[in-house]
Amino acid sequence: MYDAVADLPLRVEGYELGARERDTSSGFTRTTTTVVLQGDDEAGRGEDVTYEREDHVPLWDLDVDLTGEYTLDSFSDRLDEVDLWPEPPSRETFRHYRRWAFESAALDLALRQAGESLGEALDREYDPVRFVVSTRLPEDDGPPTADRVEDWLDVDPEMEFKLDPTPAWDEALIETLAATDAVRVVDLKGLYEGTDVDVEPGADFYRRVVEGVPGALVEDPALTDETRPVLDGHEARVTWDYPITGVESVRELPFEPEWLNMKPSRCGTVESVLALIDYCEREGIDLYGGGQFELGVGRGQLHALASLCYPDAPNDVAPAAYNDPEPQSGLPSSPLAPPAESAGFGW
Repeated sequence: MYDAVADLPLRVEGYELGARERDTSSGFTRTTTTVVLQGDDEAGRGEDVTYEREDHVPLWDLDVDLTGEYTLDSFSDRLDEVDLWPEPPSRETFRHYRRWAFESAALDLALRQAGESLGEALDREYDPVRFVVSTRLPEDDGPPTADRVEDWLDVDPEMEFKLDPTPAWDEALIETLAATDAVRVVDLKGLYEGTDVDVEPGADFYRRVVEGVPGALVEDPALTDETRPVLDGHEARVTWDYPITGVESVRELPFEPEWLNMKPSRCGTVESVLALIDYCEREGIDLYGGGQFELGVGRGQLHALASLCYPDAPNDVAPAAYNDPEPQSGLPSSPLAPPAESAGFGW
């Protein structure tokens, strides 16, 4: 797939940066930065999804020279030589997020300058995109309840969900959620360390979730001597997100996966993203798209990749309004119809 776009000519005459902010259903204010590369009266856009706002602020004054005549591949080489971080990131993983913002903007610009869409470049059709709604069940004012899921189902009874269980989930709550038959992925977040979303692993907790929602994929469990036996016989349901940064990271997983969460920002480069999709297609590994509370063009780019490569999966790429603090009616429903016309790396 990368060979189909690597040699696209790319002319860069400058760039602009712009900030976006929005409150979310997970209780924090999201900040992202839009990267706009310019050339030949066209603009290519990408989105830096670094989570900490203080990491974005120095970026807004970034001054590096990216002007020149490139191919998409040689522009990526140029980015190897550029420091996109005026100050070191608070987490090393964020380096890939910012790199992806510039790489995706370059892919978008190169395609627009060539007068074609990503689908045309890859010789693939845009299909409708199935999506799930990712949300947390609030615990600030007492034990978690299924109210948020039920409120969304009142809006759209066909809605599907990706949920983040915690040890506070008791059997009664899990039974209520399972009865909806709407939970497609449970994200145990067992591999994060030192973040606001860390979840302590535990055998009893994992067993309640794995056995209580038997139809759901189980994302990012922490495999310890205590928790590993809980997953015996359920390996086909285990999927990975946080550790996936490219093909080599898949080969290093504790066992061969049948599912993976595809977040391009974790891979950093267009080459790494497309190589990973290629590899998974060859090896029979199913992918579903993952979101990171994108506020702008990044969400549409997730839709484009899902549409071309894994449209029928439980994609965590619901339109951004689904991340607002309260459920609301009138939003696009799943599956998302592709646009009548598509240009660049867009949707």
